[in-house]
Amino acid sequence: MKSFEKYFLEKNYARVEELGDKLAEIDPLIDWEVFRPIIREMYDNHTERGGRPNNDEIVMMKMLVLQSWYGLSDPELERQANDRISFHKFLGFPERIPDRSTVWAFRERLIDTGKDERIWEELQRQINAKGLKIKEGVIQDATFITADPGHKKVEEPRGPTAKTRRNKDGEWTKKNGKSHYGYKLHSKMDIDHQLIREIETTPASMHDSQIDLTQPGEVNYRDRGYFGAPCKGYNATMDRGIRSHPLNIRQKMRNQRITHKRAPGERPYAVIKNIFNSGHVKVTTTLRTHTKNIFTCFCYNLLQLNTIKQKNTT
Repeated sequence: MKSFEKYFLEKNYARVEELGDKLAEIDPLIDWEVFRPIIREMYDNHTERGGRPNNDEIVMMKMLVLQSWYGLSDPELERQANDRISFHKFLGFPERIPDRSTVWAFRERLIDTGKDERIWEELQRQINAKGLKIKEGVIQDATFITADPGHKKVEEPRGPTAKTRRNKDGEWTKKNGKSHYGYKLHSKMDIDHQLIREIETTPASMHDSQIDLTQPGEVNYRDRGYFGAPCKGYNATMDRGIRSHPLNIRQKMRNQRITHKRAPGERPYAVIKNIFNSGHVKVTTTLRTHTKNIFTCFCYNLLQLNTIKQKNTT
């Protein structure tokens, strides 16, 4: 970018900075450059999809962060990235803003190569390097990520051959008498710093108890829905009364202690759905939904890292 153009943009951005820019707060929290070689590896091949990207790797990754942070569709992301000066600043004032097709292709390539998982792993490495390791325990839970079922009948199979544009992998399920269609986001959050450490995405019909995200040695606090389910770590799952065997006073007191520990576990889902507007997806497969969830949880962790930083400076 020409120096005069950059000077003009920086001058216009100065007023936004005075008013407060959340993107400017989260930008220095992690080392973005470390993600560059991870992304670049996607293009270092000799297949027909090979070649170097036309856009900067970090710009492309930050586009997906912006999309998740503000709950934007691909077309709206393109429009706002060209319109908002705070977006320009976060992206580093690139000479060209990636268009919607480029964003879609980049996200698909992340899925095909598994680099979305590598990005998540690198974020966790950086979090641990800051000294924010798991000590006290973790909270595992799940929430529905809804999707549009389309016009296909419930009993008709979906999968890769489904012709509906709306969804191929989503499934119906019921909870507390209410029907949900789409997926589940399973997550593990640490109690110490309230950061999301691991996630998994499944169709909505998958029972919570079928997913265990804990590691050996971790204390895992879980609600009654996981009662009887195996756990690789220390099993701190709430007890549930069964027929002819109601909970005794000791079990009730234990459940109260676990409930107190688990209380912060609802915050990530509140942020994801109410702030990032990511409780509903329009993508059509579990893999695409999982990548969306990765970047949404990535954004949540950036938000929480900023909260931790502000607490430490007060």
